[in-house]
Amino acid sequence: MLKKLQTKHISLIVGAGLCAFLGGAILSAPEIGKSVSQWLKPHKTEPEKLSEESKAKSPVFALVSQSPQERGAKLEALIKEGSNSADQNRARYLLASDLIEQKQAEPALKLLDGLDRDYPVFAPYVLLKQAQAHEILGQEGKASDLRQKVIKDYPKQPAAAKALYLIGLPEYQDKAIAEFPSHPLTWEIIRKRLETNSNQPQLQLILAKYAYDQPGTVPVLNQLANNSTLKPEEWEIVGSAFWENNEFGKATTAYAKAGKTPLNLYRAGRGLQISGKRPEALVVYQELVKAFPDAKETSTGLLRLAEMATVRKDALPYLDQVITKFPDKAGKALVEKIKILQAQDQKAASEATKLLITKYGNSEEAAEYRWKIAQQKAKAKDYKAAWQWAEPIAKNNPNSILAPRASFWVGKWATKLGKKQEAKQAYEYTLSNFPHSYYSWRAGATLGLNVGNFNSVRPMNPSLVPFQRPVPTAGSETFKELYLLDQDRDAWLQWQTEFQNKMQPTVAEQFTEGLMRLAKGENIIGIDKISKLEDRETPQEQAQYQALSKQVTYWQARYPFPYQKEIEQWSQKRQLNPLLVTGLMRQESHFEPKVRSTAGAVGLMQVLPSTAKWIAPQIQVDSTKINLENPNENIMFGTWYLDHTHQQYGNNSMLAIASYNAGPGNVSKWVQTLPKDDLDEFVESIPFDETKNYVRQVLGNYWNYLRLYNSETSQLVGKYSTVHPQLPVQ
Repeated sequence: MLKKLQTKHISLIVGAGLCAFLGGAILSAPEIGKSVSQWLKPHKTEPEKLSEESKAKSPVFALVSQSPQERGAKLEALIKEGSNSADQNRARYLLASDLIEQKQAEPALKLLDGLDRDYPVFAPYVLLKQAQAHEILGQEGKASDLRQKVIKDYPKQPAAAKALYLIGLPEYQDKAIAEFPSHPLTWEIIRKRLETNSNQPQLQLILAKYAYDQPGTVPVLNQLANNSTLKPEEWEIVGSAFWENNEFGKATTAYAKAGKTPLNLYRAGRGLQISGKRPEALVVYQELVKAFPDAKETSTGLLRLAEMATVRKDALPYLDQVITKFPDKAGKALVEKIKILQAQDQKAASEATKLLITKYGNSEEAAEYRWKIAQQKAKAKDYKAAWQWAEPIAKNNPNSILAPRASFWVGKWATKLGKKQEAKQAYEYTLSNFPHSYYSWRAGATLGLNVGNFNSVRPMNPSLVPFQRPVPTAGSETFKELYLLDQDRDAWLQWQTEFQNKMQPTVAEQFTEGLMRLAKGENIIGIDKISKLEDRETPQEQAQYQALSKQVTYWQARYPFPYQKEIEQWSQKRQLNPLLVTGLMRQESHFEPKVRSTAGAVGLMQVLPSTAKWIAPQIQVDSTKINLENPNENIMFGTWYLDHTHQQYGNNSMLAIASYNAGPGNVSKWVQTLPKDDLDEFVESIPFDETKNYVRQVLGNYWNYLRLYNSETSQLVGKYSTVHPQLPVQ
């Protein structure tokens, strides 16, 4: 009832002249006429090119995270000030958009009047907003005229596709299909036409090329696959779309009819291999090697041929080709060669091993080999040798997942050898060079920094800065403004129209696509796209990723913070560190409220319905009305259970998190059997790889949220990053 009264109150105030929103009057009624005319004087200024610096100076962008009710009066004040015309125009657009959402069309139209001239980067969207407002008022003719104006004055801009869609006449739809095939509203037009007549392969091909990653596209691909009239380049589109949807067998069939390229041949062979068609796969891989001996796909094809050899020694010629011609894959080939030679020729195996850790010492495989030996030496309590084997990993393989682990354990082993200064140096090196790693948190905790430890994380309640959207690294200025002003629907339509390189995106494009997925609430996809940027292979792409990864905005996008209010509310009630809850939630669901596991766990914190029913009477909740897909309810149950596991293990967060994953029975056994004097050794000794990784990932997530959203920790880590300590050598 309160919400209804508030809505009515806003409506009355806005109708009276935009005086105030919820918090008291900013302008008195007699001043309204004068101030509105001042607001709407044409400025005709193009905003400066967006950057993190210019974004930070804009008071409008800072208000986007607030609700329309919270920001209304503040936007009015900014419009009245008019000190910065770009921000004044942004405020006008954002406030008008909020009013339209509340069906307050007349005051919105006053704000939008002339804004297409004052704010040219948004001109067609201003006209569309005006059309929307007139439609609310029942003025369909004026709405149609404005949409026609968009088509006439801005025919090449993505907003024109929206106008074409909204007008809806067949000839306008034809124009949208012809000129804006990558626009999501064009896809809707196509889908409706296919419902009437499914035998339209050219329309189906548009969906295969531009909308392959959207729901409902696979049935369209299935129909295309039965069409015998497709050209080779069209079969490649179908094959690629099937491949991206993990339909590997169907992709293989399509690629067989496409042109012969290294990628097409490799994927055809791989699809056959996955489908269990070994002889056919061998033929295609061999064709790839023969036709394209120097292609990057050929190196992987050779590794597949080696993998499929029925007699292990028959794999050696393929592996030797990889070692000779493809240095970036030589480490992988050498590891397989060593495995084969160990059963045949120990001397040759030893030579291959030496080659791996010398000539190809910067490969991931060399790092894995060194770490394996280091662990063996440490298990035998030869800490000096363990140190010697681990130390080169952090230096030679800085991008390896093993680098921060090796760096941290150099410190642990130095401590065991009584070398306290060298240990401190190793921990500082870990903090400085691998700030995003779980082992960076372990290094900081060991150094005594105020970042929490296994037994002290729970009660910490760090102050947090709110998540703010970064400036996208790709796309037009219009798109970037739409995104930063929280106009997610139009930003998505604009971006998809501009982003036509989906299957081979640049680093900047993939990061931007990830941002847009997060904005749409598709958090699993968004986090995945942003995280996978670290897997880019070419030197140029790696350099671009390394530059991007030095920006805090990259890491905040990789560790987004949805549901912050609910997390803080329930964490406070359960006396839990909110960032520990957030770290667990990111690991469990990637913030997808409706995701379900194969075991039946539901929602953000992956709560089993049976567990929720057990908890319900203990928190006075009706067990028949539980909705675990509701974020607030899920966090309520999940935090109760996390509190419960903490109580079981004396508030040791590491054990509580392990129990959340593996259950209390397993953790109770481990407490009895695993080393307890050193909890870092306990973690490394957890016998379930899933739980071991889960503990490191959850606590690593906690650490990243702490360093990204707590200013004190952020400054602390920043100080270590500027020192550049050296890793001690044994």
